[in-house]
Amino acid sequence: MARLAQTAGLTDIQQEILSTVRDFVDKEIIPVATELEHRDEYPQQIVDGLKELGLFGLMIPEEYGGLGESLLTYALCVEEIARGWMSVSGIINTHFIVAYMLKQHGTQEQKDHFLPRMAAGDVRGAFSMSEPGLGSDVSAITSKAVRDGDEYVLNGQKMWLTNGGTSSLVAVLVRSDEGHPEGTAPHKSMTTFLVEKEPGFGEVRPGLTIPGKIDKMGYKGVDTTELVMDGLRIPADRVLGGETGRGFYQMMDGVEVGRVNVAARGCGVAQRAFELGVQYAQQRHTFGKPIAQHQAIQFKLAEMATKVEAAHAMMVNAARKKDSGERNDLEAGMAKYLASEYCKEVVEDAFRIHGGYGFSKEYEIERLYREAPMLLIGEGTAEIQKMIIGRRLLEEYRFQG
Repeated sequence: MARLAQTAGLTDIQQEILSTVRDFVDKEIIPVATELEHRDEYPQQIVDGLKELGLFGLMIPEEYGGLGESLLTYALCVEEIARGWMSVSGIINTHFIVAYMLKQHGTQEQKDHFLPRMAAGDVRGAFSMSEPGLGSDVSAITSKAVRDGDEYVLNGQKMWLTNGGTSSLVAVLVRSDEGHPEGTAPHKSMTTFLVEKEPGFGEVRPGLTIPGKIDKMGYKGVDTTELVMDGLRIPADRVLGGETGRGFYQMMDGVEVGRVNVAARGCGVAQRAFELGVQYAQQRHTFGKPIAQHQAIQFKLAEMATKVEAAHAMMVNAARKKDSGERNDLEAGMAKYLASEYCKEVVEDAFRIHGGYGFSKEYEIERLYREAPMLLIGEGTAEIQKMIIGRRLLEEYRFQG
């Protein structure tokens, strides 16, 4: 077992789950990840393996057929999976955010209908907030839902859906002015709809089109798509929680879980970059000795390891805070910000240690170098995290003058 990024106080069950996942990553993901990534191929065999391990039901309560595990267990599993290939962690993350939102906010009928099939991995989740023109400004959403009898009619275009093609259930955030008079604050007139669809591309149900995969610099294998709604009819009983106007809060609750997940991904990618760097530094010789014996390289390794350790500790703290039932937006924002920034730095140092070979597609570090930037913008940019952190700090440390 590696010395870095250990987690104290885990139960025997948590340790067993993590050991199983790490073993799966080492045997089933790392050997094939770079080849699949270069082909931008969906890792169906890996996903089937995760399904067999029961990972799609990791945080879903036992009464719905899941394992009922904590956010901490999930985050540590994500860390291991991202260490193997970050795209695979993206496949389960969006699924879990939707399952978590259902568990926390869904009606009993919605939980009974979706959660058992989500736990089995038969229904795969994706969620959709962003739109082509708004980036981080969620309050500027223009997609709309209009009530028509027992249904709502949805129109608009959404952007950056991870698992947009492979999913069969999408939680979509749109504006719904029903019952919310003109002048209502934007975040109070948003609703989350549970949209069922066929996996695939093109028109996946009447009024709903998934145009195709967006070609990306990194984070390949997993499909990232747009979603176009044109007269999409959704029954009123598929409003998450059964009540309009709650969508923004529901999504932000899910995103807090997502931010811990992105922090965990940053930790996993940074760990792998450190492993690759420290191995290569002991194999590569210059001036008659391994480059690991040059002080300049030792300094790099020391900085990398310290960043891996610090990011892991903050991620674990954020997960434990959420598990305890406390508000964790400050801790999740800090963990996501630090882990993603440190991940980029550790990957770049590992890349530098590899010298010219780091630029070669034969070496795994080339893939990590293209993957790390996604963490700087996913689940809210670094700048958005700093805004959240700053506002929360001013709440906590309000000057009494």
